[in-house]
Amino acid sequence: MSLAVAGLVFAIIFPAELPDKTALASLMLGSRYDPRPVFVGVAGAFLVHVCLAIAAGSLIALLPHRIVEGVVGAMFLIGAVLLLRGARGEDAGEEEPTPGSSSVAGWRVAATSFGIILVAEFGDLTQIVTANLAAHYRDPLAVGVGATLALWAVGGLAILGGRKVQRILSLTWLTRIAAVVMIVLAGFSLVSAVSG
Repeated sequence: MSLAVAGLVFAIIFPAELPDKTALASLMLGSRYDPRPVFVGVAGAFLVHVCLAIAAGSLIALLPHRIVEGVVGAMFLIGAVLLLRGARGEDAGEEEPTPGSSSVAGWRVAATSFGIILVAEFGDLTQIVTANLAAHYRDPLAVGVGATLALWAVGGLAILGGRKVQRILSLTWLTRIAAVVMIVLAGFSLVSAVSG
């Protein structure tokens, strides 16, 4: 395994993933639930995606873009609706949980985080870049390590950022803002799916 290749892959994937929808999803999940199971789910989903990208090489780039974007858009709309429904329950007088507290079991938080990131990351730029880098460098272990560490770093930063944001904004407002952003991202994905 080449450490130089792993470092180069990290340097490419990390900044590409920072403004991505999965970072936003990680931030939202980290603000709502205990960050430890959120990170476990997010890290697991990223690992699956890196393995798929490495195994498939450049074939992932051949997936039908419209279908991928349509599914991502639909998942963001569903996520926004679920967030807004939860915010309405909080407005109805339910006590707002303190940061890190949640009545949802850790395994369910991890599974939800895994599912959201797994679907949102399919066909993503960083997954395609990882596949291309694996094909180019022919060092799947180095590319896999570099990409995985970069994605985990972004996920961890986003989750920790979610904890800090919750200290400033109430959970209800944070949920509403996240839902609006998810609706906007869904719109972009659906427009991209229709326009090709």
